[in-house]
Formats: sequence, structure tokens, C-alpha cells
Amino acid sequence: MKLSILFIAILALPVSGFAAIATGTSKTEFDSPIGLQNTFAKEEIVVKRDASAPEVAAASGQQRGRGGRRGFGGPITLGPDDKPVFPDPPEGFDATREGIPHGKLERVDYDSKTVGVTRWMQVYTPAGYSSAKKYPVLYLLHGIGGNEREEWTRQGKTHVILDNLIADKSIEPMIVVLPNGNATATTKGEEQGGRGGLGAGFGGWGKPFESDLLKDIIPFVEAHYSVLADRDHRALAGLSMGGGQSLDFGLGNLDTFAWVGGFSSAPNTFPPEQLVPDAERAIKQLKLLYLSCGNKDGLIRISQGVHAYLKEKNVPHIWHVDEHAHDFEHWKKGLYNFAQLIFKTTEQ
Repeated sequence: MKLSILFIAILALPVSGFAAIATGTSKTEFDSPIGLQNTFAKEEIVVKRDASAPEVAAASGQQRGRGGRRGFGGPITLGPDDKPVFPDPPEGFDATREGIPHGKLERVDYDSKTVGVTRWMQVYTPAGYSSAKKYPVLYLLHGIGGNEREEWTRQGKTHVILDNLIADKSIEPMIVVLPNGNATATTKGEEQGGRGGLGAGFGGWGKPFESDLLKDIIPFVEAHYSVLADRDHRALAGLSMGGGQSLDFGLGNLDTFAWVGGFSSAPNTFPPEQLVPDAERAIKQLKLLYLSCGNKDGLIRISQGVHAYLKEKNVPHIWHVDEHAHDFEHWKKGLYNFAQLIFKTTEQ
């Protein structure tokens, strides 16, 4: 079956990514005001069905998930490795619980020398946070356009999930930093670039943000919070565009990060050979590399390609595929799983 896929960048939707519409003709067309034609090849698309794999939804006419769109992005072909590693979290894992301590979520301004403006980020500190104790830090990245909507806390319930895991003693208390992944926006005008990033070089989502993260955000956090300032106690993870950034800049800076995760990583993800050019170094330095995607997510091919390369090079990693699409049901569960794996000692 051959379809014409029209990729449209809808800039004001509360989710990371793009919409795909199947028009039913035999010609592939691309039209985007933000450079999408540079991301997806102009070629005839053939939709394949793997008889051994679960049936997945087509791109046309899909119902939206919570904070997401189902089946967009491209053809989905599942293989034998594309299966869950973890069971579903318990019911209520992302619901606010009474009778447990709650951490603090605050908006913090910092001076970015990279961008030349004052920018903002959210910082979660766990219940009982004290300057007398040192904490590990998870840097958690949003998807395209997600920062001005504070998507990781409003839809992703980051602080709620962390509160519950800490109360259950499933994780050690940690600080979570949620920065703006587009290093062209300002605190006064996120629309200046907050929903862009798919043009040449992905704009502020590329090297400018890597510089902002390494040279401005991390030094600010380590100067203003009581943290363990070494690679063994720094993790980097994200969803969609932020998943690609986490793989790109986490694996590209193994002297800074020991724990790296990408949830439904987007097309900004570097080719696998560029992500891990030196397999032996990655094996030696990585404490965790976590990849996940939903089996209804049309971007799954990106993570599948990374997984296949890592498997070929014998680089230890987790590849978890659940039943979701490109949506917060998957991303919340990704955070739930990833948070329980990071900052563990060998004995744990």
C-alpha cells in the first residue's frame, strides 16, 4: 500500500512533534514553514505490515492521546526486539498523594553567556532538601515548543512522580533540572524561538543549547544547589526533541554524564555512528544508556536504528518498547523507569 504523506508543523499544539496526514495519492509531498523538508527525505513511502508484530494504527484520522498524536511520523515496522522490558507502573504512579512529603518546584532565572540574555528553567528539589547533604542531578529535557508550556511538570507530572518514588524509597532523593532546550528564546519572549528548531542545524536546539547546558546551566546549578558535581552523579534524559538532544549531548560528553536516556527521540538525533563513534569508550564510561519508544509512534525507526547499531557494537543498553504513541503516557512511564535506574551503585 502506497500513501502520500503530508507532514505539517502545527506550532501551537501542546505536544512535541508533527502531524502526518495520509492523502491517499501515490506521490509524496512535503510542505513546512520550519524546514521539515530538510528532515524527511522526498521519496515514495511504502507502509509495511509485519505479520509477526502487533497491528499499529495508521497515520490518518487518529485520535489524539493525552498530549500527543497517534501514528504520525512515518511507517512503523516492528521487529523481535521491539517489546517491553518493564511492566506498566502501578495505577496512580503519576497522581498526587496525600500524606507523603512533597518536594519544591520553582522557576529560576540564570544568566546565559551562550545566548546573552537571562533565561529561566524549573528546578525540583526533593522533600527535606538540605544544604548539609549533596544530591545527584537529573537534567530533563522537553520536546519542541514544550518549555513555555512547562510540559514536563504540567503534563509529565515530573515532580509528582519523583515525590511518589522517593516516598516509596524506590529512588534516592535527587534534584531535577528542567531547562529550555532552545537556546535562542528569552524569558520574555519564548515565542521568539521556542517552537522552532527544525531548520538548518536545528537552530538553538543544537550546538547553542549544548553550550548553554555545559557552560551556563550546569555551573549555575552547581553554584546554587547542594549537588554532587561529578559525572557519576549527573544524568541527562528527555522526550522527543529533548530525547535526541540527550543522546546527542549526553553521549557526546561522557566526561560530564554517566547516565543517558532518550524517550521517543526525534529526527534531531545524530546518526548512530556519530552518537557512538568509539564503542569501547562508551562501554567503559556509560553507567546506563536507556532508549524507549511506543509501538504506535511513527518516529520509532530513529530509536530502532540506534538500538540496532548499539547491539551490533555490543554496547550495553536498555531498549524498551510499550504500547503507546508519541505521547505523555509513554514519556511519564519513561521517567518512572529511568529514575529508578540512575544513580545506583554496582551493588544496587
